[in-house]
Amino acid sequence: MAPKVLVLNGPNLNLLGKRQPEIYGYETLADVADTCRRVGADLGLDVDFRQSNAEYILIDWIHEARETAAAIVINPAGLSHTSVSLMDALAACACPILEVHISNIHRREEFRHLSHVSRVAAGVICGFGTNGYSLALRHLATSLQANPT
Repeated sequence: MAPKVLVLNGPNLNLLGKRQPEIYGYETLADVADTCRRVGADLGLDVDFRQSNAEYILIDWIHEARETAAAIVINPAGLSHTSVSLMDALAACACPILEVHISNIHRREEFRHLSHVSRVAAGVICGFGTNGYSLALRHLATSLQANPT
């Protein structure tokens, strides 16, 4: 059975392609989901792609992933900079966690430079647009194959 990778997306990413395309591009979240599922299938991964604007729903999905997922890719969006609760939920997961940001958060406003999620993530990919999701999946496919659980 293919390892399950939970790909989570935080607040406002449902507006991808419509909100600030000069920063986030013109791809929609549905486009990103399709790419992630295709890339995941090519790599032998079962990708479960989700988005919520509600912090508690993301936390519930992370709790669920403790029993069901081999890894988590998360774009926490604005919650990166504000949510200790999201960080705590991720810290309770034994599986690898990769943080993805479409823009380079370190070239933006100073408040975006701090990510609580980064403290518990195995790695952070930022500034590569939506390609960051595929990069994360490629890394996980290699690392999960090298270290099966």
